Amino acid sequence: MSDRRVAGDRSPGSTRLGPAERAAADAVDPATVADDLLALCAIPSVTGSETAARDHLARSLSSAGLDVRAWDADPTTLAADSAFPGMEVARTTLPLVAGTLRGSRPGRRLLLVAHTDVVPPGDPTTWTTPAFAPDIRAGRVFGRGACDMKGGLVAALAAIRAVSNAVGPSGLAGEVVLVGVPSEEDGGAGTFAAIRAGYVGDAAVIPEPTRLEIVTVAAGAITFRLTVPGRAAHASTRREGVSALDNLELLHAALRADEAARNAAETRPEMRALGLPYATIIGTVHGGDWPSSLPDQLVAEGRYGVQAGQTAAAAEVELRGVIDAACAADPWLHDHPATLDVWGGRFSSCEVPLDHPLPVSLAETAGAVLGHRPSLVGVPYGSDMRLLINEGGTPCVLFGPGDVRVAHAADEHVPLAEVVACARTLAAWIVRELAPA
Repeated sequence: MSDRRVAGDRSPGSTRLGPAERAAADAVDPATVADDLLALCAIPSVTGSETAARDHLARSLSSAGLDVRAWDADPTTLAADSAFPGMEVARTTLPLVAGTLRGSRPGRRLLLVAHTDVVPPGDPTTWTTPAFAPDIRAGRVFGRGACDMKGGLVAALAAIRAVSNAVGPSGLAGEVVLVGVPSEEDGGAGTFAAIRAGYVGDAAVIPEPTRLEIVTVAAGAITFRLTVPGRAAHASTRREGVSALDNLELLHAALRADEAARNAAETRPEMRALGLPYATIIGTVHGGDWPSSLPDQLVAEGRYGVQAGQTAAAAEVELRGVIDAACAADPWLHDHPATLDVWGGRFSSCEVPLDHPLPVSLAETAGAVLGHRPSLVGVPYGSDMRLLINEGGTPCVLFGPGDVRVAHAADEHVPLAEVVACARTLAAWIVRELAPA
């Protein structure tokens, strides 16, 4: 009897690997993984400057024998689409690449989607070694983007290369595509471009850093700008004026009360386990023009969490309601209300059911490769997962190496062992889905 079971079968045998699955997992070479990750992390692909990383990935995919397409999407054209997810970095091009391993027989299409962009490194003095001079220390690769998410990108590359070498087109029914996308960090325009170019499928995995847990539900976020009015007056006669700072404090209190109510209302266990799945913060405040004058205007920018099951548009309506109600309740703001703009990336929430074949099959495969079945969890942040689900009609989960708590930080790093384990899991899963016995 074959070890290959229908996704969803939770019998003990379903966690064993078949011969082809084992061969694909074993074909992942840790030394090559380390070399690939060091080379990719040495490319400073800060959001808006991803062409060199795209070209490097294209060469790697071509060397693996895949059918490679590299192209530049036009952000201006895409921005005219009503579903465009927003963008915060000015750019004239979106450099993408797709490498396809096609089976000899028709079948399903799997996607591995990973972003090539990274955030800026910040103050160089906070790094032990330069951010774009990656090195290996104690089994971890250090460098900007190592965790978020070049470790996951290299795992996907290693997985598809292993399947090509160990199984090859003759052993597959369907195809698997690795899509490298830009602009994830500022909204997801790259994945949106890939979707509009036809890169959708029957299932997708994004190897974002999840500590090898499987993310089935993700919150989202929108970025807002509050312009808060006041009336200037000399400090010695401040009662004659109205402080914009005092008005901001009033609005901030309303946002905090709203945050508490929204989080208390959540019932999904995987989201409640996060403690604060839907955070609201004010990250920047600008205003005032003289130390001894009441500020007549402050501009505050922040982030508003999008609840699971909620779109970014619905969250915007809710946020506007909070600000409007707070202004209406204050005598001065009633007549001089604050203005609210929502700008930049718009991250709707997304989810797949816990019993969907995708997370079930991936969890079973991971259990066989890792020796333990990963948890199915939720996360409090947005990712390109929501675009594949909501815009691409493609069931998608996050599953990758590294801990998001070190992403975007100085001395960002990823354990090499996790990158290899992720690659082996993905390789075995691809075979399980595309090479049924």
